[in-house]
Formats: sequence, structure tokens, C-alpha cells
Amino acid sequence: MKNTLLGSLYLSIAASIWGGMYVVVKHVVDVVPPLELVWIRYVIALFALLMIGAVTKQSWRIEKRDLLLIFMVGFIGNTISIITQEVGTLFSTAQMGAIITSTTPAFMVLFARIILKEKITFKKAISIILATIGVGVIVGNGGMDSSLQLGGVSLLIAALTWALMSVLIKRVPGQYSQIVVTCYTTLVAIILLTPFTISRLPKLDVQAMMHPSIWGGLLYLGIISTACAFLLWNRGLQMLNASSGGLFFFFQPIVGTFLGWLLLGEQIGLSFWIGTIFIFIGVLLVIREK
Repeated sequence: MKNTLLGSLYLSIAASIWGGMYVVVKHVVDVVPPLELVWIRYVIALFALLMIGAVTKQSWRIEKRDLLLIFMVGFIGNTISIITQEVGTLFSTAQMGAIITSTTPAFMVLFARIILKEKITFKKAISIILATIGVGVIVGNGGMDSSLQLGGVSLLIAALTWALMSVLIKRVPGQYSQIVVTCYTTLVAIILLTPFTISRLPKLDVQAMMHPSIWGGLLYLGIISTACAFLLWNRGLQMLNASSGGLFFFFQPIVGTFLGWLLLGEQIGLSFWIGTIFIFIGVLLVIREK
């Protein structure tokens, strides 16, 4: 029960951080395009993770048999998912970004069943249904139009690939520190993105990037949203089964929608609060499940 509560806390904090991330990305992406933004945030995150690893004296050794799995996690989750997420956010609203990617738990249940052979219990199914209804109620207030279709498709790809990554991370042996795993998957993303990014970096508006809100946003995305939140998410998934852990992703639309209303002027109404109640009931069912 202690592991369940602690894992639930880690996952809730990580998902809440990512909910706030959409508001930050929506602001920063006007100055730093999506591809360059992903690369910069990962470079910042890598330095932060290396410093944490050095202070905590981590062992950086990875067995050869696990290298491909680490690479796939970095390629699918840290590269494809994050790029499509930020492209989708560019062509949509912060609220829409948080909501569409919150379909991740449903995909996680499917992948966990196929890859990890996890059972879908009645209580788990009810939890997913309640939380999905909650998101549906929130979406119903979004007023989304067809011009956001490209952003929506991109965000759906982000949700699908993130779910697959979250299940694959469960296959990584527990002998490795999450700091080390997160550091290597971040490095994979940097290596894959550098050939496409290096020629574009000199074209960035450095003067605009010197504005406190922009470089502050970059630090938030690199240190808090990438290094810290990835560590919390990966650690939380190790303490819960994948399909139950994915349910905590629903905290993302709650935080994303609320901050979109508070900071960007995006509209929410009674449906947001009703949907939030459904989501919390679904999460509580998972926490209480043995």
C-alpha cells in the first residue's frame, strides 16, 4: 500500500507538471520553433541529469542486452512523442493539447495487455471509463473547430507513442537507477535530433530568447518538465502496474485546462469541474485497488 501511495504521488506530480507545460510551450514556441525547442530542452535536461547523477554517484553501466530497449524508449517517447506533442500544441490551444494527449491511459491499458500481459480488472476498467468520461465532459466545453485538425492529429500521435513508451519502460530491469535510464533516453533523443536541428539553431532570434519569460520557460521545460517530471513518471510506473499508472495522466488535462483559463484566457465552465470530479473518482479507485 505504501508503494501504491508513493507511486501515485510521483505520477500525479509528473502529470501536473506536464499539464502546466502546455501553457509554457504555447508561449515559448512563438519564439523557438518546435524542433529547436525540443532539442534545447533536452540539452538543458541532460546537464541537469548529469549533475544529479554525479552528486548521487550513480553507476552508468548498461548491459548490452538492454541497450536496444533503452534506445526504443528514447526514440519513441523522448523523440517522436515530444516532437508531435509540441507541433500539436503549436497548431491548437493549450486546453486541447492537454485533453487529447490525456487519451494516453486508454492506449496504455491496451499496450500493457499486449506487451506485459497485465489483466484488465473490473475496477481498473471502471476507473478508465470514469476518467475518460471526465475528459469527454471537459472536451465538450472546448469549442474546437476544424482548423485545429492538424494539431489534433499530431497530439493523438503523441498520446499513442507516449503510451507505448510508458509500457516499454516497465521492461527496463529494476537494477538501473531511473536517473541513469532517463539520462540515456534523453541522450538518444539529442543524438537523433541534432542532424535536423544543428543548421537551424543559428537562425533563432537570440535577442527575443533573452527575455526572462522565454529563457525562464526554457529552464522550466528542461529542468522541471523534462528532467524532474520524467524521473517522477518513470519511478512511479515502476511502483504501479502500467495500466493503473497511466490513469494518473488524467491530471494533465485538469492542470492544463485550468492554467489555460488562468493565464491564457481560454474559457472553461461548469463542465470542467464536473469532468474533474469524474477523473478524481477514477484515480481514487486505482489507489484503493490492492
